[in-house]
Amino acid sequence: MNLILWRHAEAEDIASSDLARQLTARGRKQAQTAARWLRARIDPDAVVLASPAARTVQTAESLTDQYRVVQEIAPDASAAAVLDAAGWPDGIARTVVVVGHQPTLGHVAARLLAGSGASWPVKKAGIWWIESRDRLGVEEAVLRVAISPDLI
Repeated sequence: MNLILWRHAEAEDIASSDLARQLTARGRKQAQTAARWLRARIDPDAVVLASPAARTVQTAESLTDQYRVVQEIAPDASAAAVLDAAGWPDGIARTVVVVGHQPTLGHVAARLLAGSGASWPVKKAGIWWIESRDRLGVEEAVLRVAISPDLI
């Protein structure tokens, strides 16, 4: 499976609630840039999961209108909740894009790639693409891409 961790783009600092925070103009541009890059590389039948936060939904919408809002990956979700939602390591689909938050996405990356409980930094609108594979009967996680929108 391909697990793509995509942090929401830049959002406003203040709103009526954390879940209501919207993307800024810069954030919309970041999301569109990252979405264009992803669209050229992922399967058309990829499953896109978004946190219920407005900023993650707006980020996901820059990629597709076919996404699922998943309450379990809201801000402050656990790495285990994200992995369960995506069906890691077999996947609910061959490619799953999770549009979420820090520090959760950093926890997922550190757990899969280093077996660590740390949270690695993922820039706003950054993409970490991790692939699961079976190597001699041992499930492995392999980093395919880690990129920030300013490098796309």
